Amino acid sequence: MNWEPHARQLMHEVATSGAVYDRRWKLALRETPRHQFVPSIFTQRGNGSWVETTSEDPGWLAKAYRNDALVTKLATTPAGDPITVSSSTKPGLMMRMLEALEVRDGQRVLEIGTGTGYNAALLCHRLGAAQVFSVDIGQDLVHAASARLAALGYEPTLVTGDGAGGMPEHAPFDRIIATCSVPAIPDAWQQQVRQGGIILADLKLSENAGNLVLLRRTVNGLHGRFLPRWAGFMAMRAADIAPTWTASAPAEAETTESTTELEPYPWTMLVPWFLANIGYAEPVRFGMRGFVAGKPQWTYLESAGGSWARVRINADNGGRRTVVQGGPRRLWDVLEAEHQHWTRLGRPDWSRFGLTVTPEGEHTVWLDNPERPQTWPLQHSP
Repeated sequence: MNWEPHARQLMHEVATSGAVYDRRWKLALRETPRHQFVPSIFTQRGNGSWVETTSEDPGWLAKAYRNDALVTKLATTPAGDPITVSSSTKPGLMMRMLEALEVRDGQRVLEIGTGTGYNAALLCHRLGAAQVFSVDIGQDLVHAASARLAALGYEPTLVTGDGAGGMPEHAPFDRIIATCSVPAIPDAWQQQVRQGGIILADLKLSENAGNLVLLRRTVNGLHGRFLPRWAGFMAMRAADIAPTWTASAPAEAETTESTTELEPYPWTMLVPWFLANIGYAEPVRFGMRGFVAGKPQWTYLESAGGSWARVRINADNGGRRTVVQGGPRRLWDVLEAEHQHWTRLGRPDWSRFGLTVTPEGEHTVWLDNPERPQTWPLQHSP
């Protein structure tokens, strides 16, 4: 199979975008056959259904080397809905993360989220398989990744287990990189990374509410900043089952109605959305509701504790939208207040925010300087 031209083109595209500078990472990207790690690729159609592309299908090889995230495994929720549980990260993002990790020869790296095994292969190419450790909750994923890596001559240490626990039997590590999102940095990761070592993780309090954060361990805990460009991963699972969402019944009788001038899309104001989720103290999801002729009429927020808010998508002639809220907390009010606060601060981007995690696991988000008074203690437990 003539895959090398595709890999060279992928490396050139990623390098041109500025995602990778180190010659050794460029070489790893060019010489690692990504197609061997994505034998099945699932693409979602406009109607929500999924179609599978395999090596038997035309166009599969070219698709395997696109600078795109590729969904590689689906599961079914108890309600019968398909949901993604594994994917191959966009190579450009993967290279950005590996560059940020600042690995050095001889260092030991723990990867949280083996997935297809492709990222582990890149690490093996750069450091040698003996320096690479990876854990995933999916036993079938770990077995498949192990076989694919072995076919390339790599035998890193792969383990099936809950990534939140790390790999205590192989600690300490110089670097920990997570290719799944977590609502707080697990205590085990802080304990298993060396003094001066680095953790790169996707901190997400709820869907899209957070970003990649690069933390260095000191005697006083973990300290670091969020990466400038937003990125997101699927949430880490504690069990090898399709993730589900459980919310209390909304209190429809106890509602309030107001208006807002904000756009009704949390995903277009990611920093305020993150700050609002610090105040929610429980996960919040969002979506679209009230479809008419195929078009949604409302944006919907819902918390696990039964709070909810819906915002009309179409504004009136004065540019205002109706907001209806119910439950213990007024979710939209919190978001709007944080958006106003963020505006007063000068609309800072991700690069101005940082995170401190004490040895006891207390998380604090800060702006510009951890010693300044503008901080947000996280309510989510590790």
